[in-house]
Amino acid sequence: QVQLVESGGGLVQPGGSLRLSCTASGSIFSTNTVGWYRQAPGKPRELVAAITSGGSTNYADSVAGRFTISRDNGQNAIYLQMNKLEPWESAVYYCAAVSIPPRHHQTYEYNYWGQGTHVTVSS
Repeated sequence: QVQLVESGGGLVQPGGSLRLSCTASGSIFSTNTVGWYRQAPGKPRELVAAITSGGSTNYADSVAGRFTISRDNGQNAIYLQMNKLEPWESAVYYCAAVSIPPRHHQTYEYNYWGQGTHVTVSS
């Protein structure tokens, strides 16, 4: 059973940066599409960014130009660099993985999920 573990969340001031990490119990990132999602209280879980096994990336419009998703196969890790964070981006951030590239990046298309890491953007 694959397990994903997120880390790197915390409290950051508006305009600040954080880097989230996602590690897996097995070497799945080289063959899986991995997505970062976030869920704020009372809101649905939404895609933030995704990266395919081939390295193609896509981003939500709201984060394009500020967030960067990357993969380090040697470290078996996926990263999400988040810059210029805003208070409304406070949420639990999750990483998810699936072996079949998702067509729409809907949550049901992903097989594996981490437990999430909390990000709070506040002064």
